[in-house]
Amino acid sequence: MSPIEALLRSHLPEVDYSLQREVCEAHGSDYTEDLLFLPEAVAWPRSAQQVADLLKDCNMAGIPVYTRGAGTGLSGACLPVKGGLVLSTRKLNAILEIDTKNAQARVQPGVINAELKAKAQEFGLWYAPDPASFQSSTIGGNIAHGAGGPKAVKYGTTREHILNLQVALPNGDLIWTGADTLKNATGFSLTQLMIGSEGLLGIVTEAVVKLVRKPAKEKLMLACFAQSRQAALAVNGILNSVSNLPAALELMEKRAVQISKQATQTAFPEHQDAEYYLLIAIEGELEEELMHQSEELYGFLDQSGALEVWMPQSSQHQEDWWKVRRAMGEAVKQISIYKEEDAVVPRAALPELLTGLEQIRSHYGFETVSYGHAGDGNLHINILKSHLSDEEWKEEVPKGIKEIFKLCKELGGTLSGEHGVGLVQAPYLSDVLDPGALALMRGIKAVFDPNGILNPGKWV
Repeated sequence: MSPIEALLRSHLPEVDYSLQREVCEAHGSDYTEDLLFLPEAVAWPRSAQQVADLLKDCNMAGIPVYTRGAGTGLSGACLPVKGGLVLSTRKLNAILEIDTKNAQARVQPGVINAELKAKAQEFGLWYAPDPASFQSSTIGGNIAHGAGGPKAVKYGTTREHILNLQVALPNGDLIWTGADTLKNATGFSLTQLMIGSEGLLGIVTEAVVKLVRKPAKEKLMLACFAQSRQAALAVNGILNSVSNLPAALELMEKRAVQISKQATQTAFPEHQDAEYYLLIAIEGELEEELMHQSEELYGFLDQSGALEVWMPQSSQHQEDWWKVRRAMGEAVKQISIYKEEDAVVPRAALPELLTGLEQIRSHYGFETVSYGHAGDGNLHINILKSHLSDEEWKEEVPKGIKEIFKLCKELGGTLSGEHGVGLVQAPYLSDVLDPGALALMRGIKAVFDPNGILNPGKWV
């Protein structure tokens, strides 16, 4: 009997687990490229105390632990690169409380983002963080990556909506990182430290999140442009000029639209001369309010050189447009092996990022499909293997990626806006982080996890 099997048997019948190869294979990959790493076992704890007990025993035995939510990550952060135990939060999936008086919710990490949204709406509230994978990704996974999404331009990322976290530490302790209050100036912000920590410091077992009042109505607008620079300049112009902040500003390359449209078999307007599309969401309480916003935006887009501006003629059209945008990541994955880079720059530098990207891909000879949250300066750059040889894919593409991240750094940005560093971005971290900052991060890791059992083999 292996040490990990002996450890898991000692927790029976409290903790469900499996050593079967097919189960381990299913938990050895996520949405990151075509990577697969087999763990020795998978466990599904049902309580915070079970998580803490498992961590304590694994820590004493030196067994690696990889925390997994829905497996929708794009940086390889949950991949069990050194075997060990995958700790799944799938059975920690309870919405424990909707506090309408304080507009808060208390949830376990395995709750699906869409389920929390739906439950909050029963009380006239809404959970605002809106990653493209909201229908399948978990709150715990969103916290681990600081997930954003289309609506982050108005509501912010997951980071702005977390008040307090219960966290299991490798020594078996369960701690609360803050308080269930909107303001907290008591000591270091351990809550913010845990958000985006990718399972490297502890395991979130419960979260207190903010809820907001959702505007009653939403309307989309779709504009197309002949050049990337025109579209990118229009984004910053909108945010600096219009009187009401749009809820979303999504930039989509023509190829991304075509791939997703084909994959979803969904209607979506196209213009024969358009190279980039801009999807804009506006919100309000009254139809007249939306009409005023759309008229203002239409005038600005016309002055910005838009080839055409469309408005949805029905709720089905609006749903279809969102479907095409949200399905782009999965659609691109179906046509080729790919690497997705989560580049982010100050939004005013987006034109320079797009221009630089065109030069880099031309120099290295690879094909890209790009789209992203333009209102945040966050571009998802999918590099396709397509015609490249295995040698070019292995040797030349990483050089191009390095150039992309150097450009982001020069423009005041960095290598990830919401997908995290995980496994696949680790080789480029020194290009964007100061050595002293990286050393501090490694020191923090050593304090929380001195034996290095949490998510070993990743960037830190």
